[in-house]
Amino acid sequence: MIKPHGSDTLNPRFVYDPERHHELVREAETLPSLLLNSAAAANAVMLGGGYFNPLSGYMNRDDALSVAREMRTQAGLFWPVPIVNLTRDADAIGSARRIALRDPNVEGHPVLAVMDVEAVERLPRAELEEIAREVFRTLDPAHPGVATFLSLGDTLLSGPIEVLNFSYFQTDFPDTFRTAVEIRNEIAERGWERVVAFQTRNPMHRAHEELCRMAMERLGADGLVIHMLLGKLKKGDIPAPVRDACIRKMVELYFPKNSVMVTGYGFDMLYAGPREAVLHAVFRQNMGATHLIVGRDHAGVGDYYGAFDAQEIFDKEVPKGALEIEIFKADHTAWSKKLGRVVMMREAPDHTPEDFILLSGTKVREMLSQGIAPPPEFTRPEVAQILMDYYRSQAGA
Repeated sequence: MIKPHGSDTLNPRFVYDPERHHELVREAETLPSLLLNSAAAANAVMLGGGYFNPLSGYMNRDDALSVAREMRTQAGLFWPVPIVNLTRDADAIGSARRIALRDPNVEGHPVLAVMDVEAVERLPRAELEEIAREVFRTLDPAHPGVATFLSLGDTLLSGPIEVLNFSYFQTDFPDTFRTAVEIRNEIAERGWERVVAFQTRNPMHRAHEELCRMAMERLGADGLVIHMLLGKLKKGDIPAPVRDACIRKMVELYFPKNSVMVTGYGFDMLYAGPREAVLHAVFRQNMGATHLIVGRDHAGVGDYYGAFDAQEIFDKEVPKGALEIEIFKADHTAWSKKLGRVVMMREAPDHTPEDFILLSGTKVREMLSQGIAPPPEFTRPEVAQILMDYYRSQAGA
């Protein structure tokens, strides 16, 4: 099986030993507490699940700046996006060097992790903006990732953490949320060697389905892991339970049995385009995938990134040998009226736009909200029904 990133074995920060776990829970109640923001809590969940291997905790100022500027930590580890714990106010913890991190996304703010505080540093606005500019390639406050990052605060707490639970992800999505440890174990149990990962934050329409099928066939893959983001998105995106239902129905009806794992991970979307695509590759390698599908405008939003920037970064900026996972570069896929099937548009040079069934996201949402199913060449009817039900429920809310 493919090795994790940066180490020979996966080293999740979740405390699996029952005795140690119980000991930490008791200790946490005696420690000064910091209420995390959602971004820092999501980082803790990813560290706990082994997705951010080999990191042991939150980065300090020097590492955060180094990663933003050069995609490497000070020690030389390849890493594409700073993994930080920023806060607006650290006064409550005083000079404590061991603290409890509390979950902002669960009622009662239970302890999510225990942290050894190695440094508390103030980042000037210029450095925060530099990090944002390098990661998001813009400082436009209308960019949802920029807006979120620059609102987190200017006090940076760094140090290793021990994670005690997986926030709301394990309880709200018991059939879907999986750690990198669990996915890696299931891949091994299934005997899969070549494994394709597909990232999604949306329901999968027909073109996504066929893209996964193309990748599996062309790579000779043993299996596919559909890996959906379960954390916070921007306003207007389809909620995770609806996406989950759509994807499961599609897999149940249209893929061979036992060829697909439907899973999810607990992270908030960054909308960082190319940099986030590389982060996606890192943690898919950690979960055991050998290939990641990267399509047009992967992890993008609006018009901030070129259509294929998220593919080009792997050729232009990721050093050779930095990652073992390979990228399956995909073009926009759509139903060809000429051929009667879904094709990659670059592989149909004799086609004009009129030869494809192309619907904008806005148009599809309008149709669904009006109870009109998109054509079956665009969306499987069973998936369209789930989406229509959701939009009707929203209209009546």
